[in-house]
Amino acid sequence: MLSRFARYPLTFGPTHIQHLPRLTEYLGGDVQIYAKREDCNSGLAFGGNKLRKLEYIVPDAIASGADTLVSIGGVQSNHTRLVAAVAAKIGMKCHVIQESWVPHDDAVYDRVGNILLTRLMGAEAQLVDEGFDIGIRDSWLRALDEVRARGGKPYPIPAGASVHKFGGLGYVGFAEEVRAQEAEMGITFDYVIVCSVTGSTHAGMVVGFAADGRARNVIGIDASFTPAQTRAQILDIAQKTAALVEARPIVEDDITLITDYAYPAYGVPSRETIEAIRLSARLEAMITDPVYEGKSMQGLIDLVRKGTFPKGANILYAHLGGAPALNGYSYTFRNG
Repeated sequence: MLSRFARYPLTFGPTHIQHLPRLTEYLGGDVQIYAKREDCNSGLAFGGNKLRKLEYIVPDAIASGADTLVSIGGVQSNHTRLVAAVAAKIGMKCHVIQESWVPHDDAVYDRVGNILLTRLMGAEAQLVDEGFDIGIRDSWLRALDEVRARGGKPYPIPAGASVHKFGGLGYVGFAEEVRAQEAEMGITFDYVIVCSVTGSTHAGMVVGFAADGRARNVIGIDASFTPAQTRAQILDIAQKTAALVEARPIVEDDITLITDYAYPAYGVPSRETIEAIRLSARLEAMITDPVYEGKSMQGLIDLVRKGTFPKGANILYAHLGGAPALNGYSYTFRNG
């Protein structure tokens, strides 16, 4: 489905699928749990799911003649870290807006983790005191104007690269990659668990897995705490991406989004999220973060414990990255 789209390689290649035997056993052994390690997908700034998306956006940025990538996220944004990494890799400037999306008061929150790496790679990281929203932000639009006013030529990349016209392509490719790995491994994954916030990772998977009838078995775990907006954006991106790749149309019933684990707010881990982060670390040495993967891991653990999946099912957990953000929560994890 993707052969006619230009791709700029930023990742190592297909990401490894890892069986999680100790987590499987801990949760009763009725289902087998695997992780696809998108967090280990690149040598660029610790990698993560945004690079799979940016591989299809970079050719358009280069073709546009831009000299500056301009994007937006929260203070501890994985996305802005990887936009900064890509800018460094391809020799462009980078201007990113870091809004106050998370009501978190750790003393070093705006100086460590993702934002530290973003600054280290030479990006101009502008702190803006505005709350969380997955939509188009005025601060981002102003940043584009500021780059133009300085004589630069900006290339706009929205939050999470999600509502970009090519934002869903990378995770269509994820589904194609999983099918090839299933053939090699001799198994089929009955369900895929993925964290959902700005929507294009989930949406791309829905389009990709719709090709073999598994769209509804892509289970999004909402971490936005604005689920109606996230669901609508997932559907919109999926429908536009399906049209772009000439796949079968996506309908509302294709979107599975579970909204039980995003509390108490975007970027704020609950006690159960913290427990899930510790559990995956202590059983599998797999590091998840308080904003995204900790909440999707919490969801996976709870769904298995509740008997949601039939006995014998194979569950694929999409580990999207984000561990650098843990540094911003050092007080929470001061004792491990």
